[in-house]
Amino acid sequence: MATNVKVVGTDLRQVTVKVTPGTYLTDVLEQACEKLKVPSSKYLLKHKQKQLDLSNTFRTSGLVPGARLELVIRSNTPAAINVALQLPPPESNLFPPSGRVTDKLPSDLTLWQLMRQFESGKSSQGKNINITARGVAQTNNGTAAGSGQLYYETPVLTIESRTLSTFADFQKTLSQLGYNSGSVLIRLSFRKTETTLADAMEQINQFFKTEEEKKAQESTPGPTAGDGTPASADADAQAPNGELNATQAENQETDASNAIQEGGAIPSSAPQEPSSDAMDVDEPISDHRPITIFSAPASGTPAAALRDDSDEAFAPRIEHAQAHQRLLKTAGENKRLPSDQELEAKAVAEAARVAAIKSIKIKVRFPDNFSAEWPFGPDDTGASLYAEVRKIMANNTAPFKLALPPGKTVIKDDSSPSSKLISGYRLSSNTLVNFMWDDKVPQAVRKQPFLKSSAAGRAQQVVVPKVPEVEGESEAGPSITSIKPEPRPNTGSEGSGFKKPKWLKGLGGKK
Repeated sequence: MATNVKVVGTDLRQVTVKVTPGTYLTDVLEQACEKLKVPSSKYLLKHKQKQLDLSNTFRTSGLVPGARLELVIRSNTPAAINVALQLPPPESNLFPPSGRVTDKLPSDLTLWQLMRQFESGKSSQGKNINITARGVAQTNNGTAAGSGQLYYETPVLTIESRTLSTFADFQKTLSQLGYNSGSVLIRLSFRKTETTLADAMEQINQFFKTEEEKKAQESTPGPTAGDGTPASADADAQAPNGELNATQAENQETDASNAIQEGGAIPSSAPQEPSSDAMDVDEPISDHRPITIFSAPASGTPAAALRDDSDEAFAPRIEHAQAHQRLLKTAGENKRLPSDQELEAKAVAEAARVAAIKSIKIKVRFPDNFSAEWPFGPDDTGASLYAEVRKIMANNTAPFKLALPPGKTVIKDDSSPSSKLISGYRLSSNTLVNFMWDDKVPQAVRKQPFLKSSAAGRAQQVVVPKVPEVEGESEAGPSITSIKPEPRPNTGSEGSGFKKPKWLKGLGGKK
């Protein structure tokens, strides 16, 4: 039975989207963004301040007909997802007993790059798997027929109840399919097409060429006004690359005919040809200093604000008033100035305390609410902290500064003895440092993903410790508002507690 939901954009514009019980929430997001004329890759859906899992259908999402959904901006930094690829036989025999390979990949990875990542050997224990460049010969009742022409065998990905088999489907990312956290199982199969292997390779180059050019422009700067050689070199290199791909496809048709009859796969040189699609996800970030990366919170509301505390927990008690009185009394007493010996002894004690500190942990909070934590020793300076931050930044050339809360003290990017983290800035325990962009950084750079894909793939959720329950009133003592003065005994004849003096009794009496 069809129904509809209402989607409210960030500019408070409202659209209505028709849904059925089997409609995926990703389709709802795409239709709403299409009506609002905004890109669907930059937004998520929330319902009652709770982020929705876009991989669910309307039936399994728990939404009611006519629900009011909110369109919120997605975080620029991708999240890490555990991806398991179930292989068909005979490839599944290489990975007993389950026949699947797993890896931790970022959510902004396309399905094509995901398949290229698994067939590169990094996620498959060094075993090369041919997924995206398979060709089979034309057969008739199990025997070879025709001229031995190779036809492309396209991969078919099944995610839950959805089947993806076209090049347009392979350009979608995991995030666009609704997977922004957790894990996902993808089942792989193959289907023979009527397209020759050479034509399929040309289509692959056309579909994924634009994506490769965008990545090349982001990784390498453009030519300056005085030097135009990089642009011309790229234009000259496109022609020989196209000729090389055509010749390689022809060689594959002649050299792989015998191997196709056995396993249906082409030589291993074919999947290695478009090597630019593979992503270096598991690249080590630091070789000598351990790092822990924490992902951004899923909710925009702080966890402390979601707690329901009673008003009695904030009522001042007797011990609070007594402590305040002692503080006032101590502040009102006259104190003498410390002598030179006492100042020297205090300085020696402070130096001994600083020398006893062997290691501290510093957590840096980034603009997209991701954070990273490193251990530092007595010899580490502000330059060491800046260097570690630049290793995981996607744009490590942009200027920035690191400030201690509340932001008045800025750690300098200096390696002098006065800039040591422990002895110079007097950091003695676990410290939180805020990342702040320099005023010269443009808004376009600030809106880009902050962390590298390899760093974002290692992010983990922040574990919030359980806060113990507040002690009851009987254990902590009564509050100030509950103390009442004891009633005085009534000694007067009128019951008011006021006793008339003798000279007042004679006034107003009979004479």
